[in-house]
Formats: sequence, C-alpha cells, structure tokens
Amino acid sequence: MKITCVMVQTVNGKITEGEESRIYKWTSKEDKAHFEGMVAKHNCIIMGSSTYEAAKKVIKPEPGKLRIVLTRNPEKYGEVEIPGQLEFKTITARDLVNMLIEKGYTEILLAGGGQINALFFNEGLVDELYLTVEPVLFGEGKNIIDESVKEIPLQLESVEKLNENGTVLLHYKRV
Repeated sequence: MKITCVMVQTVNGKITEGEESRIYKWTSKEDKAHFEGMVAKHNCIIMGSSTYEAAKKVIKPEPGKLRIVLTRNPEKYGEVEIPGQLEFKTITARDLVNMLIEKGYTEILLAGGGQINALFFNEGLVDELYLTVEPVLFGEGKNIIDESVKEIPLQLESVEKLNENGTVLLHYKRV
C-alpha cells in the first residue's frame, strides 16, 4: 500500500487562517491544479471532518472514487453518505489501511488536516509528501501535523517553482 500525503501551507507552516480554513482564498491556482491532479490520479482519498467541512462544496462524489472522512461523529453525516463514494468512519489509521488493502486498494491520497495527518505519520504509514508552500504568512492557525507527531525523517526528492509569486512544490519521501 502506498500512501501519499498532499498538503498546502503558508511559509510559516499554517494550513488554516486562525481556526478557519478559507483555503480557497489564499492558495494559488497552480496549487489547486496540482491538488486536482493528485485527486484525479487516486481512487481512494482520506481526510478529516474539518477538511471535509471546508471542502464539501467542491467535493463531487463519483463512482469508482472512494472518499473516506475520519470523524468522531459519523452519524452526523448519515444523510450525505454514499457507500463506496463518500463514507464517514471512526477507525484507527492502521485498521483503515488494512480494510482498504482487503478491498483491493493499492494507493491512498491523504488530504489532511493536521490531526488526521498525524495519525498516519505516527503509524509510519505515509510514504510520500507533496507540500505546496504559498508565499503568505498567518500569525495563527493549524499546522500540517499536530503536536503528537514524533520525529519523522524525510528526504527531499524535488523542488518545483509553480509561479512567479514564489509558490513552491516540495516532494519528499519517507526515509
């Protein structure tokens, strides 16, 4: 099973502006294109409920693409759940990966947020990280991973400047 995490952050490591995501207001069109390309290449995408809430207006369920939202309250989403396309679960990262392997999935796209990313990084499940750094600063906000993450060594594979403003795409692999 290959798990790729894809995230965007500010220069100072924030993935939200304060407590609110507003991600579509401060990220570049180039990052959006990169993210959409990653989503198109994967038939299984995992995110947390905060990420889902921030992006639900643009998430379009489709046959053959499973989106799993990890949440403490899956019953809250009963009316929007579509089995096999949009599912809401309370399950550990390792148990979820094992379940997906049993269902025949070989690649997963992990799309955050910080708590969900930490669950997968702490279990040693993430193989790659694509991190877009946008040239903006926020004084407060959430980080790409929460405080529970221990040291996880990564190796830089590539750096790509995405636009003239200085948006940079970093590709790391777990060491």
